[in-house]
Amino acid sequence: MIYESRDVAATTVARPRLLPWSNLDGNPCYLVTDDTGTGRLSRLADEIEAIQLGMADDLLGHTVDLLGDTRATAPQLRYLAACLAEALHDVHRIARSRGARLHVSDGDEEDADAVPEGGRGN
Repeated sequence: MIYESRDVAATTVARPRLLPWSNLDGNPCYLVTDDTGTGRLSRLADEIEAIQLGMADDLLGHTVDLLGDTRATAPQLRYLAACLAEALHDVHRIARSRGARLHVSDGDEEDADAVPEGGRGN
């Protein structure tokens, strides 16, 4: 007699989670864990993402102020652009990480590649 496990955890393949930090070489770090997302590293990653998103939001406020200042110097604007690029990198990584963790049902996979009306070049 062959016994087949009906344990969902045993049949579910966990997707690696893109973490909001890189290793010392600048390569992405991933976490493979259960689907609950309640582990210690998952919670730490959630906290880091919240901090990064908050910092990006604060930076947008500073950006509006600096761009509204007619006395802003070129070095100030270059520094602002560098900070914005770093924040955009962080927010993009968070979006990719969260998007990769979204569950897509079998019927929705074909629709995921479809371009909505008004998209791409319209």
